Amino acid sequence: MTTKETSGKKSAVRELTFGAKTAKRVAWESWEFTVVGPHLVKVTNASYGYLKEDHAYTVGVEERDGRGVPAECDCPADVHHESDCKHKVAVATIGGKVLLDAAVNFSAPSEGGRVPAESVTVADKLRADGGSSVVAEACPNGQVRCGGPEDDELPCFACYSGNRSEA
Repeated sequence: MTTKETSGKKSAVRELTFGAKTAKRVAWESWEFTVVGPHLVKVTNASYGYLKEDHAYTVGVEERDGRGVPAECDCPADVHHESDCKHKVAVATIGGKVLLDAAVNFSAPSEGGRVPAESVTVADKLRADGGSSVVAEACPNGQVRCGGPEDDELPCFACYSGNRSEA
């Protein structure tokens, strides 16, 4: 197969060195991307489901010839191996030019802007009861979705077992 470059610029993918195994893993796995700062993208492997935060790494993007290119990653594979890791390849292939440009052109919010301490999804904000807000800090055990031992709804196990009367 031959490829024809229509412009003089190389794509970000062509700047990376990776094998067929890495390319297959990038294609098979599910990815989430968040631009977290100038030239920084948080890459999360969502294929791990509820353990996905254990598989989130930060990819550094640098500007080369006027375009963003994944340059470094804090995952063990990128640190200890010669070839580029799947996180950098995912940023270049799945995220593509839009994600790379967003990372390169990222600017912090102005003084009047609000910077969230932690990104929160709609699912984190809403409960499955039709959308009422989650009550935080009501549980003495620190459970986010528990309203405490005196709440009308089902409390967490620690509140429930502490509120049971022994007969």
